[in-house]
Amino acid sequence: MGSAAAFLAAAEKDMQLRQIATSVLNNKRITDEECLVLFEKGSLGFVGALANDVREKLHGDKTYFNRNFHIEPTNVCVFSCKFCSYSRLYAHREEGWELSIDEMLDMVKNYDNQPVTEVHIVGGVHPKMDLHYFIELIQKIHAHRPSLHIKAFTAVELDYMFRKAKLNVEEGMKALKEAGLQSLPGGGAEIFHEEIRNKICEDKVSGEGWLKIHEAAHLLGIPSNASMLYGHIEKYEHRIDHMKKLRALQDKTKGFNTFIPLKFRNANNDMSHVPESTVAEDMRLYAIARIYLDNFPHIKAYWPMLGRQNAQLSLSFGVNDIDGTIDDSTKIYSMAGSEEQSPSMTTEELVTLIKQAKRQPVERGTLYDVIKDYGTVEVHAEAELH
Repeated sequence: MGSAAAFLAAAEKDMQLRQIATSVLNNKRITDEECLVLFEKGSLGFVGALANDVREKLHGDKTYFNRNFHIEPTNVCVFSCKFCSYSRLYAHREEGWELSIDEMLDMVKNYDNQPVTEVHIVGGVHPKMDLHYFIELIQKIHAHRPSLHIKAFTAVELDYMFRKAKLNVEEGMKALKEAGLQSLPGGGAEIFHEEIRNKICEDKVSGEGWLKIHEAAHLLGIPSNASMLYGHIEKYEHRIDHMKKLRALQDKTKGFNTFIPLKFRNANNDMSHVPESTVAEDMRLYAIARIYLDNFPHIKAYWPMLGRQNAQLSLSFGVNDIDGTIDDSTKIYSMAGSEEQSPSMTTEELVTLIKQAKRQPVERGTLYDVIKDYGTVEVHAEAELH
């Protein structure tokens, strides 16, 4: 599709857009100002073709997924983010859930004879679930199934754990790594810009604090993901500021695996009056993120948030990863009104979804090691998760 991007670039009447396209097609980094031009002037077809060109240079048609499940220890939380439909304040904790270590270990054991490769652990910030509690959880999961990759805790959870334990970030991250933590998810980033962050989640870790935790993880050899909550009260400038800070840290550490734009969903939260972004705007963001974040290997569409059909569509707009099987183990987006009220897809369904988009499905590990290339292989139902 490189030729399509080149054709569109040559046909573009706007000089600024034509110059940006030339830079992208020649693998040159675009500036913040050029990124703003793409948001303000670039048509969906234009940015999509450029993003697809970048994606295919990096990955061809390969589209990654993994076999994973989530554990959400609690939705009780000391913070009160305006966009959150998931958490229950500690004062109303009887409305939420709190899992014991044994209950979470039983959830892991439920997958003992199934080919999952990753457990993803995130939840609310509960005052009684501290660093020592989670070190014990990780140690027990790791002891039970050493091959299961443990990706756990947003920077929001980590910041609270470390402060409560009176440890600095480096000390806290070392303790978790020694317990068996292998990577960090990208959640909690929301929007870094202070003006917006103070309006939507003023009481939790700052953007600077989020970046510091991920930098510390990278320096210890712990890779991570990054996310951005979009489509609420932020402006294009705030999105660019957010991605600029991620791109700068990636230049420094090269520790991020993937960028995950997360769409704001407006059901059952304090921002229900804010309309959601359109699918066209979602696709434009994925495309522009792929173009701007030239040092991020992967762009992921998290299908439980976006819906499986829109995630499929995103594969033409720079996305090369659609997350995993999930197995109905997360409630974060279903409680916010996502199309996916019981998010679970079998491997067969994921492979079919990717093939329908004329892409090559590849099952991966958490760190993008290839487990199985389904490009020329039929997948059979007997190997599925249930």
